[in-house]
Amino acid sequence: MPKAAPFHTLNIQSNDDVEPCLSVVMPVYNERDTVGQIISAVLAQRPVRELIIVEDCSKDGTWEALKPWPERDPRVRIFQHPVNRGKGAALRTGFQYATSDYVIIQDADLEYDPEEYWTLLLPLLANKADVVYGSRFAGGPHRVLYYWHSLGNKVLTSLSNMTTNLSLTDMETCYKIFRREIIQGIDLKQDRFGFEPEVTAKVARAQVRVFEVPVSYNGRTYAQGKKIGWKDGFRAIYCIIVYGLLRR
Repeated sequence: MPKAAPFHTLNIQSNDDVEPCLSVVMPVYNERDTVGQIISAVLAQRPVRELIIVEDCSKDGTWEALKPWPERDPRVRIFQHPVNRGKGAALRTGFQYATSDYVIIQDADLEYDPEEYWTLLLPLLANKADVVYGSRFAGGPHRVLYYWHSLGNKVLTSLSNMTTNLSLTDMETCYKIFRREIIQGIDLKQDRFGFEPEVTAKVARAQVRVFEVPVSYNGRTYAQGKKIGWKDGFRAIYCIIVYGLLRR
């Protein structure tokens, strides 16, 4: 393993200083209105070597909006599930096709800003971390929205921390970035939003180095298309118990 470099010696000021080394995996379901904008934002980032989009059998014309992109930019690869299977299943599909050194998850709903990729990459490039979480609750700017949703996230994170012995502030964050060999080596099972507590528990069990950095968050309302709900919260608790306590 190469000797770890101190953060300050890397002299990385923006993503323009980072060579392409990142596979972006984007699960997409019913995001016709935002998917083109987020794809353009992702491809504008210098660290991005490839964008793997898994379209999860949308009903709103998202697949048709995606079809031209591989011809516009050869870094884009698109795959489609014949039936809707959920975010976790879409991520499993995308992870298996990743070829870059690092793999990051990107939602298609404009809540997270791809310009922050380099911030998430920095601990990895410095060989300080193997997995990095981007926390919405660690000081970054964020849109003020639902109190109970925020509280629920913090409760789930605390329960997860109790079973993993990690000290995360945002287990449910979309922005998770992994060394490719780590995420491809984890046997994932959950098809929906249970992916978040499952992968966190299995990362903790792998005893790899986990970092957390603040990221901004422009959350959307349910009227704007937000999909996660209270049923997913109960499923997350189930997954915390199964993968954290029972260690399945």
